Amino acid sequence: MKPVNSEDSSMIKITENISISETELEFEFTRSGGPGGQKVNKTSSAVMLRFDINGSPSLSETVKKRLKKIGGSGVTTQGILIIHARRYRSQTMNRNDAVQRLIKLLIKAAQKQVKRKSTKPTHASKERRLQEKRERSLLKKKRGFKASENDLN
Repeated sequence: MKPVNSEDSSMIKITENISISETELEFEFTRSGGPGGQKVNKTSSAVMLRFDINGSPSLSETVKKRLKKIGGSGVTTQGILIIHARRYRSQTMNRNDAVQRLIKLLIKAAQKQVKRKSTKPTHASKERRLQEKRERSLLKKKRGFKASENDLN
């Protein structure tokens, strides 16, 4: 694994209140499959970004909790978020792609979810439902078997 150099330790702005240091990100470069011809087996263009959610001083506990939930199977049991980027043939483009995907996840985790207010059905909607039930009931009654006097004996 290749951690980011200390000279690259610029801050990545996520929201107004949240910024993370590039030193919190760990990058590992591996060979990527897919197109590339003879060059594909020589260059390590795929990027694996690791971000320690639990060890991040930049995030609040609520954001950490939401990020773990949003990250799903990309989060290990130790609380490390792993993002694989191999979309492009260039290492720098894959690195930027991984960082952008992390930023999107962090923005989503930073937003508070608005709780849904439960509402009751209106009087008119109740009446429409009951009227439809009456009409359906009549339709089914019309289909029914009509007993004659011979059937009753």
